[in-house]
Amino acid sequence: MSLPIKILGAPGSPYSRKLRSVLRYRRIPHVWIQRGSKHQGHVPKTPVSLIPILVFPGSDGSYSEAAIDTTPLIRRLEGEYKERSVIPPDPALAFIDALIEDYADEWLTKCMFHYRWAFSQDVEYASRVLPYWHRFDLNDEEIRPMAKQFADRQVERLWVVGSNETTGPVIEQSYKRLLKLLSERLEESAFVLGDRPSSCDFGLFGQLTQLIQVDPTPLAVARAKFHRVVAWLDLVEDLSGLEADESDWTSRDAISDRLRALLGELGRVYTPFLLANARALETGAEKVECEIDGRPWIQKPFPYQGKCLVELRKHYAGLQTSDRAIVDKILAGTGCEPLIS
Repeated sequence: MSLPIKILGAPGSPYSRKLRSVLRYRRIPHVWIQRGSKHQGHVPKTPVSLIPILVFPGSDGSYSEAAIDTTPLIRRLEGEYKERSVIPPDPALAFIDALIEDYADEWLTKCMFHYRWAFSQDVEYASRVLPYWHRFDLNDEEIRPMAKQFADRQVERLWVVGSNETTGPVIEQSYKRLLKLLSERLEESAFVLGDRPSSCDFGLFGQLTQLIQVDPTPLAVARAKFHRVVAWLDLVEDLSGLEADESDWTSRDAISDRLRALLGELGRVYTPFLLANARALETGAEKVECEIDGRPWIQKPFPYQGKCLVELRKHYAGLQTSDRAIVDKILAGTGCEPLIS
């Protein structure tokens, strides 16, 4: 490709930050453009209007294709660029990587959305800053109605991710446990699955950029005790200078107790939600209803997260028998087993 890939995103979008950090680490030529700005040029249609959007140059020199959804985009880039892969070559570890990335994208984003729009100081800050990321050339009088409209819409959507007075403590405690578990894992290795980053690192990074670098309440939680994670986040922003070796991946025979503990958090909160969401979709129920961490959880069914469970199970079923046995061994006792049973 003679032209760089365009990534159309926004600083306040965790998925934009996730994908940009992958492009930087992999040294894939790209340009970052604020979505909606006059600099983005023609953008081919995508099935859904989400960010980030990757716009790929065609052989004729024009930007002829646009695509969304960071997880499949990362896998597509794996096929088009061979160096500095973010997918472990061990099929069993690649499944674990996909599972943790899925948790980051689909559960940790609940933490991000909850903290941003459920606390008054966070609502006030986000409603003031996020509109300027879209149009910082507007004056205060012009931006004020945009900020209020945006904040009101987002606060009203809290129920979509399951955030309410009952589930709030579940979300907040899950976030705090994740910080502790990730900090402990980073004492052992530079990244979740070894001394080189995988896609799950970038998934966690994307959500944490908002929780730790933008929103006041979760930022204070992290800066009070979890300085290792704060520092790690700053480094993962741009890993283009990191030299990675194949020997830097964690061995399937050396899965530590701390990595298992991190997987245990997925089993504790993400597994019951994914299973309940799938049941609701299958039965046509209007609500997802289950218990998570001893508290009732109620939210609207989410078709995309139903697809996530299907894809995880397809991934697992596609493994060789010997690799499935390793995955079973790694997940034993974590609470994640029902996801693949």
